[in-house]
Amino acid sequence: MVPEESKFTKDHEWVFVEDEIATIGISDYATGELGDIVYVELPEVDTEVQQLDPIGTIEAVKTVAELFSPVSGTIVEINDAIMENPETVNSSPFGDGWFIKIKMDDPGELDALFSYSEYQEFLGEQTE
Repeated sequence: MVPEESKFTKDHEWVFVEDEIATIGISDYATGELGDIVYVELPEVDTEVQQLDPIGTIEAVKTVAELFSPVSGTIVEINDAIMENPETVNSSPFGDGWFIKIKMDDPGELDALFSYSEYQEFLGEQTE
């Protein structure tokens, strides 16, 4: 995934879209804030989700966080590799550390998310 071509939520999930499929992960900022990720819980394939619904749990050394769906649709793929090796999320948040793929119901929902530059500005406001 290319961060500059992705959309972001204020909860630090990223979305990269190819055709109607949205690949979802968490940003490198989020992995830094969470610390070492030790467990990931994700829903089953074919689960229907709504935009901003909680869709999983991320357990880290520092805390436990929920994963929210940036878009509505049907889950078509789960990254089983991070279930077995959750540290992959820390080492490659925009690559092998993706979480799920969703077939989107409404691509127009992407308009409500941050662009890469807007997300960088948002992070700047968070750290001030």
